[in-house]
Amino acid sequence: MDREQFRKAGYAAVDRICDYFENLESYDVVPRVQPGDVAKLIADEAPEQGEPWEQISQDFDRVILPGITHWQHPNFFAYFPANTTFECILADMYAGAVSNPGFNWLCSPACTELESKATDWVAKLIGLDQSWCNEGKVGGGVITGSASESCLTVCIAARERYLRLHPGTPASELVIVATTQTHSLAAKAALILGLDFVAIETKKEDDWALRGQGLREALEGLEAKGKKPFVLITTLGSTSTGAIDRIDEITAVTADYPSLFLHIDAAWGGVFLALPECQQEAFLASINARAPARADEGAICAGGEVHSFCTNLHKSGLVTFDASCMWIRDRALLTTALDVTPPFLRTPQAQAGLVTDYRNMGLALGRRFRSLKVWFALRSFGVSGFRKHLRHLISLAETFESALFSPSTGVPGVVLFAPRRFSLVVFRVVSTSSTLSGLAYENALNAAVVELANRDPSLMVTPTTVGGESCVRIAIGSPYTQEKHVLELVEKIRGLVDQAREQVDAAQQQQ
Repeated sequence: MDREQFRKAGYAAVDRICDYFENLESYDVVPRVQPGDVAKLIADEAPEQGEPWEQISQDFDRVILPGITHWQHPNFFAYFPANTTFECILADMYAGAVSNPGFNWLCSPACTELESKATDWVAKLIGLDQSWCNEGKVGGGVITGSASESCLTVCIAARERYLRLHPGTPASELVIVATTQTHSLAAKAALILGLDFVAIETKKEDDWALRGQGLREALEGLEAKGKKPFVLITTLGSTSTGAIDRIDEITAVTADYPSLFLHIDAAWGGVFLALPECQQEAFLASINARAPARADEGAICAGGEVHSFCTNLHKSGLVTFDASCMWIRDRALLTTALDVTPPFLRTPQAQAGLVTDYRNMGLALGRRFRSLKVWFALRSFGVSGFRKHLRHLISLAETFESALFSPSTGVPGVVLFAPRRFSLVVFRVVSTSSTLSGLAYENALNAAVVELANRDPSLMVTPTTVGGESCVRIAIGSPYTQEKHVLELVEKIRGLVDQAREQVDAAQQQQ
């Protein structure tokens, strides 16, 4: 393809993308394909001779689109959102045009310097104070591909920090600590690093959040066994219920454990800190709080404060996947653990300490120019537009919650499992019969609702199980979802619950 052919194909692609969004609601949310259906349409080997672009582009509609789950669809209520915007689509086009691996400042100075500014913009947008910003030249932000990548990165930094403070500690004694509601990223980090992982049980009466007393008991129990907890992964907006760990109580405990690194995984919930009305609920003051440095700790971050924080702009943050922002209060903790600089990567600018080489703040050498889409999106929407989007999502969740549980028009036998968190509602179908009841029966009802829902390609929801209780999650996040969609969802749930009761009751009676 030459430049003029690209120009023509580019215009056509933009038109096709616009048509896709114009007709988005007409698509099934979930594709009507079976495993292997898409693969059957793809040749087993690359063609010997190049094919005409017209044929290649037509296969997006013929082969790819029928196998796409439409995460932007207004009836997509599963998992968490993965927003995209036209601004970010254009940014990805420009980033592709100037394609470069971005491993040091000299690769492309604009890539490094824009990332530093963009992560500072986001830090200020969500209320993080100056200690988290690159402009202070102590802390700083970096954009990774996912919250899992960010978690693994800080676990490496935390491990190296602990070993500097306690030389000779056997790896067999090191422990990564999280909770039973922490995303699987914490357990996966332990698996990758070959270290032990301990999940602290959380309780329904605490809305599934980690409390200070539970943390203290767990840490004391680990110490009694000769274990060395070196990093604690807490959650701001858990996947299952949106739970927010009590950061205020947690930092009061970690003040007595100065060697313990504290990371907050706010992959989904963190962007809602951009709303002043959500900041107290999410313990922003405790996230920003500082503790006096201890002489015996040897690092800028002391016990009793948060060391690192991560949130994904590619969930509810209007930035196309992937764009996970991670901040650390002392970036030297990353660079000390991750800096490997052979001669061919050395530059005069870095040796003089004038620039940031982002490869030393992450796992990968090469990295994508992700900051361009962050910059484009925030400039186009502005702070007010970003907040308007988040408030719209919360408003839709409130509307859904009110309609689902309305005494007069709601769905009978459906209860709120955990308090609504931002734009996430988790409900549970319970028994309405005196003869059919119990945990197993109600779990079967909830499983049946999800099964029946996901037979319907016009919507998508996901289940969860917390404390042995099966539930249904409704995560509202698409910019294209409107009030009519959540009200229609309530009516669909009404029908699904009725079908589930008939199905499960019939199965129970046959036993």
